[in-house]
Amino acid sequence: MLRRFFAPAPPTLDGAFLEIRHDGAVYRVALRRSRAARRFTLRVRAGARDVVLTAPARASLCEAKSFVERHAAWVGARLKRLPEVVPFAPGALVPLRGEPHVVELARLPRGRGPVMATAAAAGAPPRLLVGGEAEFVPRRLRDFLVKEARRDLEAAVARHAGRLQVVPRRIALRDTTSRWGSCSAAGTLNFSWRLILAPPFVLDYLAAHEVSHLVHMDHSPAFWSVVGRLIPDHEKAEAWLRANGTGLLRFGAQEG
Repeated sequence: MLRRFFAPAPPTLDGAFLEIRHDGAVYRVALRRSRAARRFTLRVRAGARDVVLTAPARASLCEAKSFVERHAAWVGARLKRLPEVVPFAPGALVPLRGEPHVVELARLPRGRGPVMATAAAAGAPPRLLVGGEAEFVPRRLRDFLVKEARRDLEAAVARHAGRLQVVPRRIALRDTTSRWGSCSAAGTLNFSWRLILAPPFVLDYLAAHEVSHLVHMDHSPAFWSVVGRLIPDHEKAEAWLRANGTGLLRFGAQEG
């Protein structure tokens, strides 16, 4: 399979890996081939918590392995610097709209959904109460967060789109690891549901950013002028994402 990876076609083959050893640890590196690549590129992806090597189309497996082995120390250091995973489980601290909430199992009132957020009271932190058995907590909490993200994003998009007199085709939520938002040529706005973990001003900025692409499908000065009309202090949200965005990917992520 690894020999086929560097055959003339196809340009990429998912599922091929190299294993390298360094300082007593074994690291698994996914191989990707790109016809556009002119050199080897090694990435540690915080969201997926994995390592990917992108190689030129004509590179050999021997060259790929040699490149990875030369950078084994770098791979190990980057993986060790990844934020610790916070599972969706009872006792975990999970942010909702930027405020840490304690996840708790609870018997919820009849007629309420499977998850309920409570405000801080009597010196206790706010809580995310999850009904049912512990095994259902990850799925129920994730579903709740996605639902809350959709509600906030739809409201923010509607507000900004109304100001610009544009109409998005639809809004889609995903668990992306490289982009917080995007706008397709057809007018579909895509967002990471994890924006609900960030402070509201961050989510609001991302909504304004992508709505502005319905006016200018680029990042030209004209585009940023539109963003500035909607969010005059958008640099604040960008700075928050640069400093804290990667940390949002650890919540609900899986170990290993």
